[in-house]
Amino acid sequence: QVQLVESGGGLVQAGGSLRLSCVASGSISSSNAMGWYRQAPGKERELVAHITSGSSTKYADSVKGRFTISRDNAKNTVYLQMNSLKSEDTAVYYCNVDIGRWAGPTYYPRTYWGQGTQVTVSS
Repeated sequence: QVQLVESGGGLVQAGGSLRLSCVASGSISSSNAMGWYRQAPGKERELVAHITSGSSTKYADSVKGRFTISRDNAKNTVYLQMNSLKSEDTAVYYCNVDIGRWAGPTYYPRTYWGQGTQVTVSS
């Protein structure tokens, strides 16, 4: 019901920049929070950045001051601007959306993931 397509990954030297994009389609609205996660080889998937419908943002400590998440609701697109990249940023980056709902006091999440885009930072 929801499709997420990421793009913008690639190979970059340390200190460089990349901009990831994630286009969402299907049963999604501007009220849905979206996020970027990453998974490095041998490590668990971790949250990189998150943005609410009201554009409130949250970042992992490791990327604060270097990465910026933003969204264009008219285009159903979320972006991740990555500056001052480090070798430890190398990972597959995944876009995520939660279209869950509240039923009384209980929230029922319903999350979708993109296919991922590889980011490789050479030192």
